[in-house]
Amino acid sequence: MSEPFRILVASDGSTSSRAALETVLGFPWPAASRARGVVALGGTGGGFGRAAQTALVRSLHANVEPLRKALRRRWPEADAMALHEAPAEALLSEARRFRARVVALGWRGHGTFRRLIAGSVSRRLVARAPCSVLVARKASPSVQRLVVGFDGSPTSRSALRLLEQLEPPKGNRLYLVQVLEPLLQPSLARVPAAIRAAMRQQLSRMETRRRRQAIGGLEAAAASLRGRGWRVSIQLRSGAPLAELLDTVKERAADVLVVGAIGVSRIERVLLGSVAAGALDRCAVPVLIAR
Repeated sequence: MSEPFRILVASDGSTSSRAALETVLGFPWPAASRARGVVALGGTGGGFGRAAQTALVRSLHANVEPLRKALRRRWPEADAMALHEAPAEALLSEARRFRARVVALGWRGHGTFRRLIAGSVSRRLVARAPCSVLVARKASPSVQRLVVGFDGSPTSRSALRLLEQLEPPKGNRLYLVQVLEPLLQPSLARVPAAIRAAMRQQLSRMETRRRRQAIGGLEAAAASLRGRGWRVSIQLRSGAPLAELLDTVKERAADVLVVGAIGVSRIERVLLGSVAAGALDRCAVPVLIAR
């Protein structure tokens, strides 16, 4: 029997953590999935007095039971727990213990004392997690339309493998998007006309070959996803990758943006790819960073 697909959901009672929870409940996870909730109580010192720290811990602890009840709407055996580590460390440790395939959390926690600042926990988790991470600032309670960034890299193929495990919902649409950045154009002002014409022809051939290869990769990826029940459209766009992906999200009224992280090694996890990092900062819908 295959291992269940495990989802770890973090909460601190903030608006964004509730958005992450709603998105998790409406996400097309595999039928054989399990979920667990976590509320991190640690890391609450922050210069507060003992009475304030005690009040904060109590406030956070009060989120455990609502989180458990919410998860049990979809997973009757789901549990939730309070951990006494700081948020990022608690989630990383529990993700490993639970063997999570995805960790879900809000982009910015506010809580009683605004203890999570500007997505720092989310960004740290995405950089260090051994698994995929779903980050939400606003909820997508019914996930049917996904925009997926693809460039043929190992991490974008990790995103495809993750999507192949999901249960495509009725009426789903998946937009598989590759963005080609324009080729650098050399200055030809002082080049003789005959050589200038030859160079332009060479650049045109390079661009045609590049586009043909990209379309071939998109079509192969789309065929694999269609075999799993996704209704896939492919798009080849030109421009800055992040801007084009965000435009596609808006144009297609997507529920979630899926992108790959920069890498999977211990050293590579220290950094985020520019597209993944920018998506966390700027995307209006939840972002699934796939590993």
